[in-house]
Amino acid sequence: MSATDTNLALPDLRDSRLVSDPSLRLSAVVVLTGAVLWFLSDRYPADIPAFLPWDFFWTDYLCIAFPLVWYLRGLWLTPAGRRPHILRRIAFLTGVALIYAVVQTRFVYFAQHMFFLNRIQHLGMHHLGPVLVALGWPGETIARGMPPFMRRVVGARWIKAVLRVVQQPFIAGTLFVGLLAFWLIPGIHLPAMISPGLYDVMNLSMVIDGLFFWFLILDPRPAPEATHSFATRLITVILVCFPEMIIGAMLSFSTQSMYAYYDICGRLLPSIGALQDQHIGGIVIWIPGSMMSSIAFMIIMIHLRVQEDKAVGGVHHDDIVLPSGARISSASWTGRS
Repeated sequence: MSATDTNLALPDLRDSRLVSDPSLRLSAVVVLTGAVLWFLSDRYPADIPAFLPWDFFWTDYLCIAFPLVWYLRGLWLTPAGRRPHILRRIAFLTGVALIYAVVQTRFVYFAQHMFFLNRIQHLGMHHLGPVLVALGWPGETIARGMPPFMRRVVGARWIKAVLRVVQQPFIAGTLFVGLLAFWLIPGIHLPAMISPGLYDVMNLSMVIDGLFFWFLILDPRPAPEATHSFATRLITVILVCFPEMIIGAMLSFSTQSMYAYYDICGRLLPSIGALQDQHIGGIVIWIPGSMMSSIAFMIIMIHLRVQEDKAVGGVHHDDIVLPSGARISSASWTGRS
């Protein structure tokens, strides 16, 4: 049966429009670059620079490379006056670079040989990196740079339905803390660190969960444009702070070493014993993790204040009105803008 005997409209690969499609060419470049990086990391792991993938995972690479390329293409296609603020661009690119650094570079090797470095790795992929990406608010720019078929995929009803579920505040908060605690269970942490496939699942789950949570929390829009109100998000980010503090404190004050993996594989810093390594790791969960919630709280308050200023047209009851009718804005001493 020939193609003309069916209802399928198969594309002609010789079609010049397909060959010149920038999105297809960019996709080919991403895949070819990945193939080169895979070859180098597989054959010459000790000779490549530290910033190249130490232990190459296709899923990690593609999930970082494609959004980055689509974002840069989206910026190129966006008129200058409508591009995101430079600080948002810096935040997004820094967040992507940080996630890449902790899941693909030689830092992965370090994190596999010290528990506290593993906790710093998870802090980068679950907290700091996703926070910076969310602050960049890149959705519109990435969508503009995507191939049309990918826009249809990410806009599918089932994906939106999943997002509505996982971004319910209670579910989002439970997943955020629950996944952190789950991968720290000693009986689960050991096989996750030994098995390359499970290790990749652990890292991807932390990054994806972090992105879902922080995009919910740091949405600059008020409800109903945003899924939930600023007040709901403030409460959520406060509540997740306490379980993190408890987990960190339990590890910091523990008198028994719980993670045998790092004794088996050999510690990168032999001068730091198993219990001290665990205590430092607990502090990483406890203090920097809690600080991220505090920073997010302040960012939400800033978004709330901006929306209140927009609602009153930039005019406030404590502005000073001069006899001439001129108005001195209270922003000069209250910090409003």
